[in-house]
Amino acid sequence: MVCKKCETKTSKVAAPDPFQSSSSAIKDGSRKVGENKLLSRPGSSKNRFQPYQNKCKDCKSTVTQNKAKYCHGCAYKKGICSICGKKVLDTTGYVMSSK
Repeated sequence: MVCKKCETKTSKVAAPDPFQSSSSAIKDGSRKVGENKLLSRPGSSKNRFQPYQNKCKDCKSTVTQNKAKYCHGCAYKKGICSICGKKVLDTTGYVMSSK
């Protein structure tokens, strides 16, 4: 769970940009076929995703999002934003599983 304010901070998918291989940019040599734009841009090495860097504040398991303080399970159980910890959902009327 992520609040509206923290949606801009979420990780982006690192996938190649799909485009026509017959375009004029490839013929000129300015673009490569199958190039991953997130990994090839300048400064991407310091902003790269570190999967084992952060731990959840409650259960101490690894966090899958960048800059997240809580894992998805703990954020769902408590109804809070996983990045900033702000209350997003009132869970008093719900029966939440504790697996």
